[in-house]
Amino acid sequence: MDRHYKIILAAGLLLFTVIFFIDFYFFKDLYFTGIAAIMLAVLGMSLFIMQDSRFLPEISVFLRDDAKGIIIINRGNDIAKKIHVAIVPYNFEFDIPSLAADTRYEYPFSEMISEAKAALTYQNSQGLPYSQMFRLSALGKSDDELLKPAFPLFKWK
Repeated sequence: MDRHYKIILAAGLLLFTVIFFIDFYFFKDLYFTGIAAIMLAVLGMSLFIMQDSRFLPEISVFLRDDAKGIIIINRGNDIAKKIHVAIVPYNFEFDIPSLAADTRYEYPFSEMISEAKAALTYQNSQGLPYSQMFRLSALGKSDDELLKPAFPLFKWK
């Protein structure tokens, strides 16, 4: 964990102990101490979750509106390197050296594509490999829906 986050957690723990002694010796109850403990636990969990989500590129692939190319967007918080894209079954393959966070890349086609799959492999800045498959469709459903739930409980649109 980063040094700054350790300092924040240590200061929160110190504040928690001060609140505990004041609350226990002067007010003779532990309600405020319980609230402070919950807030400290939430702070600690959020810092640990934030550490896990570092160095995470999130790449999305979808067709352009005219279906004569694809758009590749890195929506993550890290650079994606050594990106290899294969469009199945059209036998288009190309490589992108790197794609920074919140940037996009367009690859034009010579003809329109109605439906295809994009097989994508890439690495983050630490060298961890990732691979994904995207369904591309000019007319039907595709995988570029941002509001689609990860685990849908009911039928999705």
